[in-house]
Amino acid sequence: MTIADTQPQMQSAPQSAKDIGDAWSRMVARRRLYTVIGLAILIFAFVSSVRFADQSNAGHFFDRLPHLFDFLSWLIPKDWADVYRALFDLPSPNGAGGVGGEEFNFPNGRVYVWGDFYIPEYFELMLITINVALVSTFIGFVFALPLSFFAARNMSPSHPLRLVTKRFMELLRAFPEIVIAGLFSAILSIGPIAAIIAVGLHTIGALGKLFYEVVENIDMKPDEGMKAVGASWTERVRFAALPQVLPNFMSYTLLRLEINVRASTIIGAVGGGGIGEELKLSISRGFGAKTVALVLLLFVTVIAVDQFSAWLRRRLVGEHAFLLQH
Repeated sequence: MTIADTQPQMQSAPQSAKDIGDAWSRMVARRRLYTVIGLAILIFAFVSSVRFADQSNAGHFFDRLPHLFDFLSWLIPKDWADVYRALFDLPSPNGAGGVGGEEFNFPNGRVYVWGDFYIPEYFELMLITINVALVSTFIGFVFALPLSFFAARNMSPSHPLRLVTKRFMELLRAFPEIVIAGLFSAILSIGPIAAIIAVGLHTIGALGKLFYEVVENIDMKPDEGMKAVGASWTERVRFAALPQVLPNFMSYTLLRLEINVRASTIIGAVGGGGIGEELKLSISRGFGAKTVALVLLLFVTVIAVDQFSAWLRRRLVGEHAFLLQH
C-alpha cells in the first residue's frame, strides 16, 4: 500500500467526526425545541383552565384571594392563654358569667376517670385516633402478610390464585380511606368502628403490595433447599422466606402506622370519631383557642409517632440498613 492509497482514508476520518458532531447538535436543538413547545402548551393549558375555573366560580377565586387571611384572623385566639386552658380543660375567665358561651366551655369536656381525676377531652380524642390507627395497622399487617405470599410470583402456589390476590389488593387500595369511611358510616353509624374498617381495608391493599414486592426479591436458595427435602408450601414460607422478609415487613408496617395516624384524623371529619371530628367543628365555628389547641396537639402527636416508629424501625432492621453503602 502506498502513501497515496492511505491519504483519502486519513482525510475521511475528520469528515466523519464532523458529521457526527453536526448530527448531535441537530438532535439536541430538536429536543430543546420540543421541550419549549411542550412547556408552552402546558402553560397555555394551565392558564386557560385557571381562568375558566375563576370565571365558573361564583365568588371569583382571584377576587376573593386577598381575603384569605381574613378567615385565618378569625382563628387567632384573643387570649393565647386560652390555648393552654383548652388543652387541659381549665376554666377560662373569658367565658365567665356566660360571656363567650360554647367557645370557652373548656371544663365541660373533661372525661372523669376516678373521683376528681380526669383526662382532658382532646387527649382522650387523640387516644381514640391513635387507637384507630393502631388497630387498623394491626389488621392490615395480619391479612397482608399471607396475601403477599399468594401474590408473589416466586412463592405463589398457583398462577390463578396470584392474579386473583393481586386484583383483590388493588381493589382494596383503589378507593381513598375517606370514601370507604363515608360508606361504612352510613351503614354502621358514626363512630370509630367505621374508621377502623376503612383504614384497615386500605392498609391491607397498600401493605400487601409492598410486602409481595419484597418477597419477589428474596434469595431463592433456601427455598430450593426446602423443596429438595420435601417441605410443604407452608413450611417453605415459614422457614425459607419469612426470616428474610420479616425485618422489611416490620419496617413497612411502622411506616404505614405513621400514615394511618394522619388518615384517622382526616376520617374523623366524616364521622369517624377521634380528634378529626372535633377539629372540623372547631374550625367551622371559628373557635380560635380550641382550633389552635387541637392543631398543636395533633402536630406534637404526629411528630412523636414519627420519631418513635423511626427509632423502632432502626432497632428492628438495624442501623446498617440506614447507612449509605460505599
